[in-house]
Amino acid sequence: MNLVEALVVTLACAAVSRFYLHMLQLESYQLDGYLRWMNNNRERLFGATLAVGLTATVASLLLPLFFMMFARHTGQMIGDIVTLVGFAAAALYTFQSQYAVAQKKPLVFTPRMIRLAACQCALILLLAGLLSWLSIPPYLLFIAVPYMPLASGFLMQPVEQRIHAKFAAQAKARLAQIEGLIKIGITGSFGKTSTKFALATILSEKYRTYASPGSTNTPMGLSRVINEQLEDDCEVFIAEMGSRHVGDIRELCQLVEPQYGVITSIGAAHLETFGNIATVANAKFELIESLPKDGCAFFGTGGEIDKLYARCHMRKVSAGIETGNVRAYDIESGPFGSRFTLARGEEHVRCETQLLGRHNIANITLASAVASELGMKLSEIARGIRKIQPVEHRLQLIRGPVSVIDDAFNSNPEGAKEALNVLSGFLGQRVIVTPGMVEMGEEEDRYNYIFGTQIAAVCDAAILVGEKHTKPIAKGLVQSGFDRNKLFVVASLEEAQEKLKSLVKSGDVVLFENDLPDNYS
Repeated sequence: MNLVEALVVTLACAAVSRFYLHMLQLESYQLDGYLRWMNNNRERLFGATLAVGLTATVASLLLPLFFMMFARHTGQMIGDIVTLVGFAAAALYTFQSQYAVAQKKPLVFTPRMIRLAACQCALILLLAGLLSWLSIPPYLLFIAVPYMPLASGFLMQPVEQRIHAKFAAQAKARLAQIEGLIKIGITGSFGKTSTKFALATILSEKYRTYASPGSTNTPMGLSRVINEQLEDDCEVFIAEMGSRHVGDIRELCQLVEPQYGVITSIGAAHLETFGNIATVANAKFELIESLPKDGCAFFGTGGEIDKLYARCHMRKVSAGIETGNVRAYDIESGPFGSRFTLARGEEHVRCETQLLGRHNIANITLASAVASELGMKLSEIARGIRKIQPVEHRLQLIRGPVSVIDDAFNSNPEGAKEALNVLSGFLGQRVIVTPGMVEMGEEEDRYNYIFGTQIAAVCDAAILVGEKHTKPIAKGLVQSGFDRNKLFVVASLEEAQEKLKSLVKSGDVVLFENDLPDNYS
């Protein structure tokens, strides 16, 4: 019976741990990020494993004694079987309840996840067998299921580091093979991906250009795309560089060795890991510090980024709206997109783009500064700007009877404010659907409260997703005089969709800020 118990417990733990492995993957396999997620969700998520594990353990000790009162010879077995069946049923219920709500980004069984899952299953089997051998009820192991990804992730770190080192070495060699390759690194608190795609589109008017796909911005991600997708005839490689910790950008620069570095912005992003804006700025400046002496640095304008521009003592270019070496002015915007004048010195050209929002114009201006430095004429740049496509989930306008502004990716204070500014230019009822902003550290509640006050100034109705996290937004709305009858709090995006069906009509516009249902994609 001990062997059967160990096997059933192993299967139950492995099944339920799938959810926690999923959360670790969403935290980019960062153990510290997973720990923060555990702390934020401890009561809601861990109560089930604790209750099931403890109940089954107590039952395995008491039920055999109870049944032996009536059947001395078979009572032990009956008690064990009843406990085992009850545990299996409870574990199955726990597993099903974890995925009661459809996942927007499902678990992906990448090679790394397969290795991690295999390690975790082996660890669970080993511990279950050990507990049984020691005559300790193996059901206790179920309590520890949420912590299994931490243990398996820690055990797999040496393996993953060796794999990463191998891929990185291959990527560096691949970059070195392409003679005369121009390499550009782009980082920033926000605007990285949009600027990257804008730059790639503009440069493609003159150069064979390849930009890292999607939001690929980690050492492993960049190594893979360099090894698998970079062509021999590529003339310009644009690498997006993300960071959550000091030193991340430096590691990426050691891999890519860019000659040109672009910092789009400095703001309140990933404050949970960086702690404060000054640390964010220093982390992003690692890109500039890694450039060669004959390289060139490019900066957006305004706020903290101006301080970084002043710190830079190499060839540098600033770009922004109405300020900078390259600048945009006379901006017109509406449902059609945006028009503006792009100026470099005394030269200027009128430009047109499908993109919405002043921050997108700022990103395009920064991309134009890089293109200009690489020898492109303003007329060529303007032609490229006209071809820029909206980046999915980044202030993307989806036209229909009810217009949708999809700003679902990584909301931040500056971007959310700009999204509301764009929304304010639309006629009809203006509705926002949002779960608020995350990864703001200790400042999160304050930023979400401010967000609520900004929503109140623009929107006619607000649907907040998640009661607990959106309380500061609701407070900001109510204290700004927002109509309580137009404020709705729902538990999921599915509920938000149902509410929209009865709320909006033809001619209205809905802004999805920091999340978007798949059926609007």
